[in-house]
Amino acid sequence: MVRWFGWLLGVAAFLWCWAQISDATTWFFVWDAPRIAGDILGRATPPRWSYIENLWWPIWDTLNIATLGTIAALIMAVPVAFLAARNTTPSALFIRPVALFIIVATRSINSLIWALLLIAIIGPGVFAGIVAIAIRSIGFCAKLLYEAIEEIDRTQVEAINATGASRWQVMAWGIVPQIAPAFAGIAVFRWDINIRESTVLGLVGAGGIGLQLQGSLNTLAWPQVSLILLVILLAVVISEWVSAKVRGAII
Repeated sequence: MVRWFGWLLGVAAFLWCWAQISDATTWFFVWDAPRIAGDILGRATPPRWSYIENLWWPIWDTLNIATLGTIAALIMAVPVAFLAARNTTPSALFIRPVALFIIVATRSINSLIWALLLIAIIGPGVFAGIVAIAIRSIGFCAKLLYEAIEEIDRTQVEAINATGASRWQVMAWGIVPQIAPAFAGIAVFRWDINIRESTVLGLVGAGGIGLQLQGSLNTLAWPQVSLILLVILLAVVISEWVSAKVRGAII
């Protein structure tokens, strides 16, 4: 009975949510969406190949945003991860909660929101995009890294401790070699994700190819939009191929 009552509550919640969504939806536009999509597709093909000359620099900015943002995030994530891991934190009562809060806070806000806030603070441009990507990536990298630190083989650490090594020597020779492969994999994986995220930061003014996409959308230049989408797709595919090769070499 309790199980069936739970299912009944779930169905009732679904129906109530669907009613709310239905009331807030203009269904005429939904039914007309296939015709509109077909019209836009007809306007966007063929792509305006001559516009490719205007995209080399923006796509280079996008790659720089992703790469520099990832590097900055890794530099900041490493100490946070060591402070968050139970076996390396100086204080599990005071410092570890602060490190965990940093991880949660930076992961919970999307990079577009960070970009909007940073544009209001430091102005639009590539630098705002780099900082937004970096802040967004801290929590992701630190979380995976501190989990890797907590899963290390403790016998190696105990052996180095037995030689009378200092705390820093234990980290350098007992912990870092064990987490180095995980660190490299995390770095490449996050860089691959940041390539995708940095392509849309220009929509809010944070530079990169997204800025060209926003301008083309505003002017209804659909052949340019289709070309930009193809360039973004190509960049994502190449980044995925590179990250897969690097991860395969590491693992």
